[in-house]
Amino acid sequence: MSPPVKLDKFKLSKFKLSKFKLSTFKRSKETRPMDILIGIIIGFGAWFVARCVVGGIYTVNQSERAVKTTFGRAERIQGAFTTMLPIADALNDEEKLRYKYPQVRVIQPGGPYFKLPWQKIYKVSVATQTVSMAFDPETPSANKGGTMVEAVTKDQLNTGLTGQIRYGVSERNLYAYLFGVKFPIAHVMGYFISVLRERVATFEAPPDPNAGAIAAGGAISINDLRKNLRDLNEHMMQECRSSEARYGIVLDASLITEIDPPSDVESALAAINTAHNMVSSDISLAQAGADQRIEQSKRAAEIETLKAQAEVQPLVSLASQLTDLKKIGEGALRAYVRNVRLGLFSQAQQVVQETKR
Repeated sequence: MSPPVKLDKFKLSKFKLSKFKLSTFKRSKETRPMDILIGIIIGFGAWFVARCVVGGIYTVNQSERAVKTTFGRAERIQGAFTTMLPIADALNDEEKLRYKYPQVRVIQPGGPYFKLPWQKIYKVSVATQTVSMAFDPETPSANKGGTMVEAVTKDQLNTGLTGQIRYGVSERNLYAYLFGVKFPIAHVMGYFISVLRERVATFEAPPDPNAGAIAAGGAISINDLRKNLRDLNEHMMQECRSSEARYGIVLDASLITEIDPPSDVESALAAINTAHNMVSSDISLAQAGADQRIEQSKRAAEIETLKAQAEVQPLVSLASQLTDLKKIGEGALRAYVRNVRLGLFSQAQQVVQETKR
């Protein structure tokens, strides 16, 4: 009989640990596919909640309007187009065919709203903005850094115009602003400047009926522009009314504040203006004097007319009374004549009476 083998305690514990790891590895290898599948499901659920539920909630500020698209197509009002709105009145028949945009459903301020993952929200600020009329969004260095617009007047002088325009996005034509035109503000500014230059090149002051031929012939186009800035601004607003139907932008106001002639003709222009003002002043004084004399003549004629009417009125009344007496009878008329004669005799100092022989 062989003697019993004594095992070291350290080796025995190491053997038991390795056996435990082996059994654990076998069990984990059997359950790993199921754990992976559960993890995928949990991760997809968390992504779905974050992407579709939390990420699908949005709001619209008070100064904003929003348009929702589904797979890139905006939600439209069935059978409605912008040419049916009053904004299309400024377009001619050809332009109405070219700028015929569908009306979209506009999301008003408020919320929270909800969207699906395949939907996209386009938010637009409808607040009124003010920019320089020389601003070029595509080339900021143009027009002397966006500070002055150069134009040629009717007398072939280069002049600089400065001012501001106020504009805002049209809520009634958001389709044109978001999807119809790539860069709407650039189109509007280009259209505004082209209309302004055309107007400056052909501008003439309306004829003044009170000015003489000399004063009218001495006017030049820069003076006309300076004196009629209000008319020029109103013309620009009238011409740019179609921008809302074209590009979805409303020009709220146009304010041209300054017109500068070339520096080399500034002194000559000042001399011309001085001479023109002197001639206008002399003509105005002469016309005022003539108007005063005409008014005095009218007053004198009115006074003489009133005097003549005052003298004629008693005679007309007497003729009317005599006509009424004659209708009553011959005796009444004779009695009236006798009474009148008696009154005259009482006032007379001497009476000459004819006697028949």
